[in-house]
Amino acid sequence: MVEAARARAPHSGLALLVIVIGVLITAVDTTIVVLALPEIQRSLHIGISSIIWVIIGYLLVITLLATQLGRLGDMFGRVRMYELGFLVFIVGSLLCALAWNEASIIGFRLLQGVGGALVAANSGAVIADTFPPEQRGKAYGYNAIGWNIGAVLGVLLGGLIVTYFSWRWIFWINVPIGLVALAVAIKVLRDHGEREKRRLDYLGTTTLGLGLFGILWGLTKLTSESLNASIIEFVIAGVILLGVFALVEQRQKEPMLNLSLFRVPTMSPTLLASLFQGLASFSVLYLLLMYLQGVRGYSPLHASLLLLPGYVVGGVVGPIGGRLADRYGAVWPATVGLVLQMVALVIYAQLGTGSAIWILSGAYVIGAVGSGGFYPANNAAVMKAAPAGSFGIASGMLRTFANIGMVFSFAAAIVVASGTISKRQAFAIFVGTSKLSAHIGTEFTSGIHNAFYLSVVLMAIAAMFSATNLKHHFSGKKTNSSNFPPKTVTPSP
Repeated sequence: MVEAARARAPHSGLALLVIVIGVLITAVDTTIVVLALPEIQRSLHIGISSIIWVIIGYLLVITLLATQLGRLGDMFGRVRMYELGFLVFIVGSLLCALAWNEASIIGFRLLQGVGGALVAANSGAVIADTFPPEQRGKAYGYNAIGWNIGAVLGVLLGGLIVTYFSWRWIFWINVPIGLVALAVAIKVLRDHGEREKRRLDYLGTTTLGLGLFGILWGLTKLTSESLNASIIEFVIAGVILLGVFALVEQRQKEPMLNLSLFRVPTMSPTLLASLFQGLASFSVLYLLLMYLQGVRGYSPLHASLLLLPGYVVGGVVGPIGGRLADRYGAVWPATVGLVLQMVALVIYAQLGTGSAIWILSGAYVIGAVGSGGFYPANNAAVMKAAPAGSFGIASGMLRTFANIGMVFSFAAAIVVASGTISKRQAFAIFVGTSKLSAHIGTEFTSGIHNAFYLSVVLMAIAAMFSATNLKHHFSGKKTNSSNFPPKTVTPSP
């Protein structure tokens, strides 16, 4: 019955467009705010150690709530939760535009993150509900276009708005776009999945949140302070709480991270590949902007234009990668995509103060081809492996693993890249100040190289996890939900 509903679902093109727009606006907000950080800091008189939480706080909320809000989608309808995400995101954007001090901007960004989490956690599940299995790879490919376009729009619009308008417009622009998308979503999206009773894992969410917060707080303090006892205590406390989280999850009837899903042969390596890919790749954009602006002296707008070809190519490759996953399986497009991203990272690590800019732009195209192949294929692999009725949980778990990688990639990149110069200078470059002197530029380039080499190692680990699924690909074993015991997914109360 569900498959029949998918087959005759009206407005499938419009439905996909709405889903892509949702991904696009959340992607915009992961990049656009970075270029506005100096203006926000000056306008609201925010300290250096606090301003970074305007970015990390948003990502952390999405990380923590991805599985829980995906679970709400299983309970109350994925489309309903997806539309609620649009509404919360619009309200959060409106309030961010009206923020008046440090607490308000960070708090409203957290609210905006709740909306982003609702959209992110349910978008993959809405696609799985709307499209039959043989069309999902293509749909995820177009979804990847939304992310690519959103990321580059964030950089381009951020540069334009910071240059010609008030920083508040980076939030105002979300309001009309979100309202139009919400109106279309209400009209064309329909819930086809079956509703299931779920429990929310409050204890797991709390322990994971506090654990991640402790480690991230320690890392962000390293951007403005030398290593000290307080930082060490925060990190140790965070690690201990993550251990508590792991113990809590083993006792929960419906844990935040449903470990029973790891019994599906292809699920574990696919999720871990997503985690390490996020660790390796999310910092790349910011490291390149730091290099182009701080070392080479380009303006934010000019720097973003140099990266534009990569986003265009990545947007084209996304649907192709999705089709390849539909036709030949997800393992090859995902693994080859990771290898291509690793090649791009190796090239970045060779950039010097006088390197030809076309080398950077060319490497970014290579990396974009890799990400365009990886994302739709990896998403399709997770959804194929997910048991029936658990698309929301699987989608949420995928986003959780990817977002944990993204959050730590963002924080670690600043710490590693700043290891060769003063913390204040590195942060100033990160938020887009003018070109460094030749001596400092050379030292900072060395720090950026260290960050890229770290990313190479992390991307190699991601590729190894992805490649482990090749044995299932060649054996022809069935690895999706058909052989998965339902009781391990939805335990009895």
